[in-house]
Amino acid sequence: MTAEQIATVFRRLEKHLPEPATELEYQSDFELLIAVILSAQATDVSVNRATAKLYPVANTPGQIRKLGVARLKKYIQTIGLFNTKAQNIIRTCDLLVEKHDGEVPRTREELEALPGVGRKTANVILNTAFGQPTIAVDTHIFRVSNRTGIAPGKNVLEVEKGLLAAVPDRFKIHAHHWLILHGRYTCTARKPDCAACTLNDLCDSAFSW
Repeated sequence: MTAEQIATVFRRLEKHLPEPATELEYQSDFELLIAVILSAQATDVSVNRATAKLYPVANTPGQIRKLGVARLKKYIQTIGLFNTKAQNIIRTCDLLVEKHDGEVPRTREELEALPGVGRKTANVILNTAFGQPTIAVDTHIFRVSNRTGIAPGKNVLEVEKGLLAAVPDRFKIHAHHWLILHGRYTCTARKPDCAACTLNDLCDSAFSW
């Protein structure tokens, strides 16, 4: 896509959904962090179902730390990879209490030092919690970026760098959420709804499925 076409894409996405937001349910930066860790290879719906039971009981690093791995697992056992996630979350809570006064750190380096937090999770936290213009690339965004031609790439890092270079600055703060929601509900993996897509006249792959 040309720069003007990409700007048009985001103008249309903005018009359709002026204030996009994550579908994960949370009330604090820490709750968001835990939800995003849990969301790896899991749906937001399944994460919200689990955290709705967990957070009324424990929703701070100190409280979840006190639960311990075994008790935490009982709350998240419906989520994929819950054994590993429980261990990572307890270790993350240890570090937050011991090194960060119980607060979620605001730098990529500190976030990625937490167990269970990779580049994608760090980008989500930096963007959603702290308002930084980062773009976390998940499977939906990777698919949309390649299909449309906005930022084609062979891996998630290539796509992330391509998006950061291509997306106009004024749209970067919401670009992650616009693209993920577009991929989740319109440009789906198996049967994209090209007829209903507001970007079909700009997309490299429209009506080719």
